[in-house]
Amino acid sequence: MKTTTALTRRDFLTRTAAATGAALAFPTLIPASALGADGAVAPSNRITVGFIGTGSHGTGWNLPPYLRHPAARVLAVCDVDSRRARRAKEGVDQHYNNEDCAMTQDFREILARKEIDAVMISTPDHWHTLISVMAIKAGKDVQCEKPTLTIREGKLLTEVVRKHKKVFQTSTEDRSVKEYHRIAELVRNGRIGKLQRIEVILPKQPSEPGDPTPQPVPPTLDYEMWLGPAPYAPYTKDRIQFTFRWIWDYSGGIICDWGAHLFDTAQWANDTERTGPVEIEGTGTHWSGGLYNTVKDYDVTYRYANGVVMTCKPGNPSIKFIGTDGWVGNTGWRGPVQASSKEILESKIGPNELHLYTNPKGEHDDFLQCVKSRKDPYFPVDIGHRVSTVCHLGNIAIKLGRKLKWDPDGEHFVNDPEADKMLTRAYRAPWDLEKIVNS
Repeated sequence: MKTTTALTRRDFLTRTAAATGAALAFPTLIPASALGADGAVAPSNRITVGFIGTGSHGTGWNLPPYLRHPAARVLAVCDVDSRRARRAKEGVDQHYNNEDCAMTQDFREILARKEIDAVMISTPDHWHTLISVMAIKAGKDVQCEKPTLTIREGKLLTEVVRKHKKVFQTSTEDRSVKEYHRIAELVRNGRIGKLQRIEVILPKQPSEPGDPTPQPVPPTLDYEMWLGPAPYAPYTKDRIQFTFRWIWDYSGGIICDWGAHLFDTAQWANDTERTGPVEIEGTGTHWSGGLYNTVKDYDVTYRYANGVVMTCKPGNPSIKFIGTDGWVGNTGWRGPVQASSKEILESKIGPNELHLYTNPKGEHDDFLQCVKSRKDPYFPVDIGHRVSTVCHLGNIAIKLGRKLKWDPDGEHFVNDPEADKMLTRAYRAPWDLEKIVNS
């Protein structure tokens, strides 16, 4: 959905991908700086990267920054669809003006390569945590798309990252976007007084319910590997494209897809990055009569221990923070900052006030810098887990249709065994996350 104030996130990424695709269409000559001259990073000191998942987002959004970055070298690409893997390999080879990029349909071959330092994971959600954990245990640093599939997954992932002391970047651009950074700093520095309410609006979803009619599996697709730990289901193109997000087996619907973006700004500004709400209630409808079965319409309310109330509804994606002395927010993806007064809008954050860490160059640069420094990136694993948790809590409350009380310290529901059962999901054999974590 387009707005008059800003591009939607989808429009923004699509236009960027199109421009990047044109840039990758022609071979590039390697300048002397690529060989270590002129103060550039020598090949022996570069961070070697493997790409797992080379669909539209993997190649259109994640691959180009790595190819441009002087500290990185892409060595291998993987996708369950050999056609997409081949296209990614050709783009990498054209950029480096050689034919060295390895290609595979099995991500385990990427993880087995000792010369690869880090991986960029751009798969559907149901693979995020499993591949991340296996990569970390194989000695790799990880940048992975959001979100997790369950709250239990996020908790295990956090434990593994911290135990093995690896760098993990939850991959979103929000913290590098000046509008969201500015909004969060204004709130955290008290410009709207005491924060009382957060209003989050996520996009509306497509009107069609998806076609469940079984179809022949394309010859280039390893469909069994695409399904992986998810329950078996017959192939249909609506299952595996961008629309996998509207199917419970692989994702958490719009609340997880877009919520992982705007809820992060909410948690950031509310100073609840490493905790979460204590009470959740919501109503909603689900897709029916087709392939999709996640939440379609929704109205969710979260309450925090500090008294802040956050609401989430569908519409034009936006966020608004309301305090005792005014409000600040924006309308539309990356829309300009708005406020209840010019004083708030033009306020300067002083040198002795709180300055939230950001990296204007984006999540890819931030990750690579942190691989070298061994510091946490701007969206580390535990903060990413807590944002995903907010998303999952909303979905669980809608499914159960009643108010839930949540213990953010123990990460379980209060005296609610039925809700606790929804903290995790079964994996299809032979995939077993718990076994891999404990091996």
